Amino acid sequence: MKLWTCLLVTIWMFTGTVMAMEEANGKMKPERSLPSEAAGWKWDGREERHDSRTLFAYMDGAAELYLAYGFRNLTVRRYERPGRPALTMELYQLATSEDAYGVFTFERQDEPAGIGQGSEFGGGMLRFWKGRYFSAVYAEGEGAEIEAALLAMGRLTADAIPRTGPEPKWIAFIPGRDLGLVERSVRFLRSHVLLNQRFFIAHQNILNMNHNTEALLAQYLRENQKTHLLLIRYPDGKAADEAYRSFMKAYLPDAGGKDRSKTEDRRWTMARKKTEFILIVFGAPTEADAEALIKAVEEKLDGRGRGGG
Repeated sequence: MKLWTCLLVTIWMFTGTVMAMEEANGKMKPERSLPSEAAGWKWDGREERHDSRTLFAYMDGAAELYLAYGFRNLTVRRYERPGRPALTMELYQLATSEDAYGVFTFERQDEPAGIGQGSEFGGGMLRFWKGRYFSAVYAEGEGAEIEAALLAMGRLTADAIPRTGPEPKWIAFIPGRDLGLVERSVRFLRSHVLLNQRFFIAHQNILNMNHNTEALLAQYLRENQKTHLLLIRYPDGKAADEAYRSFMKAYLPDAGGKDRSKTEDRRWTMARKKTEFILIVFGAPTEADAEALIKAVEEKLDGRGRGGG
């Protein structure tokens, strides 16, 4: 527990320092013109605004996720209708559109709602991202009328964000359904702490992940068994080399100089370094399954120089 706390504090200290400097330099911009009414629910006229210094208090300590993705500011509005539960709209501004995508995909699990650049709706909450923004709209009650209001509020909020933004471009290198990709399983990750929350690898940062690395984690079903593909991009080939050696030494010490090993659960782990990328397959049922995923990514990476990425 102490180790996890130290890791989270480290992330918070780094991102908090950068964000505090930007806030002090006046780089935080006012939010877009947000909706004042939707489906009969009206804004109560009050607006909460939070920066990196007040986010922990608002979220009761659960702010690490947003800070890891370059949190800039949060706007909160509440909407009321007589005799009905209140609605709450949260709009987070992140550093980049890739970060907004990362926050959204980190907990994605429900069906799309067709709002913004990506969305899901379930359990009385609408979540979506568009451009550098991530939004959560939720209610204190349930029912068809409330669900319709949440969706209407979400559409109006998305419309108030004038610009879209790109997803992480490395998503194009993730093999698809032909190799068993599980729908909505791709995550964009900024730290090994977040990676461990989605697929535990090691308490230590054996892949040397930091604010300069970008990781994609995807889940596949191979022979009805869960297999994970991890693709990490480093600033340069040297950094990737160092991370690869660190991973092999800590995770596959018995590989004997090879790039693969059959683990104690009789499944295959395979790791390969290619230019500034590290590709790792965890839990493949056969060696051939692991090789197929690695080869598919390598072919896509090779296609970059031919206009394929």
